[in-house]
Amino acid sequence: MRVAFRQVDVFTDTPFKGNPVAVIMDAQGLSTEQMQAIANWTNLSETTFVLPPTHPEADYRVRIFTPLNELPFAGHPTLGTACALLEAGLIKPTQGQLIQESDIGLVPLTVIEQPNTPYTLSFTLPNTQFTPLAEHEINDLEGMLGCAVDRDLTPILVDVGPRWIVAKAKDAQAVLDCTPDFATMGRYHKSQDETGVCLYGYWGNESEQHIEVRSFAPSCGVDEDPVCGSGNGSVAAFIRHYSDQSSLLIQSTQGSAVGRNGKIRIEISPEAILIGGQALTCVEGEITLPN
Repeated sequence: MRVAFRQVDVFTDTPFKGNPVAVIMDAQGLSTEQMQAIANWTNLSETTFVLPPTHPEADYRVRIFTPLNELPFAGHPTLGTACALLEAGLIKPTQGQLIQESDIGLVPLTVIEQPNTPYTLSFTLPNTQFTPLAEHEINDLEGMLGCAVDRDLTPILVDVGPRWIVAKAKDAQAVLDCTPDFATMGRYHKSQDETGVCLYGYWGNESEQHIEVRSFAPSCGVDEDPVCGSGNGSVAAFIRHYSDQSSLLIQSTQGSAVGRNGKIRIEISPEAILIGGQALTCVEGEITLPN
């Protein structure tokens, strides 16, 4: 059995500088066990499997797997899957909009097409739930991160499907300098049914709204996600939770600690959080499955 496959680089307009996602273009006939085995083999932070939608408003359905488990939703796989299907001509936006069906529900996407440039896409962050950390949990967090966090903004477990602990560091350089204990972090978050930690800090004057983000998810088999959509979405939800501004436009960068250069556009309003960036296919072919 052979299935069509694409590998899409997300949150970049330059190949190999974003976060790759493997997209199985037609997963009909694959079992959950086969999907998990493929995701483990690709060894990327996520692999997606495209299926026919079950909801009448959806353009397609997607299942998302890390090397170790299935996720109800994830950010860069959402954009990467849409990009792969658009490039292949398998879907078309309606007035610049798409609807993805995933285990968390329907996820709206916005698509901008321009000649001779990669697609620019954004997704609307699903509804969030917040759980502030207790003092002893913050102490444990700092120990695992190897970095002090801003206790004036109490770290929060932000649930957007993936469950990210979000904390603010002193500044962007402190984010880059942190030295996580991945083994301890992985055991801890697995025991708490949490995805991992997103740490962020500002570059220069905070009024410029330029942040550096790092996302750690060893409990999912990914020590550091190069450029994380749901992680940046969780950071955006954290910022909105503590901000007195009704609307914000933030430029996030992520990935320099692992040799990438991801760029994420974050739009925050009282009504919604949009997470966007560019994406392009780097690999196209087929995967052969055993009979």
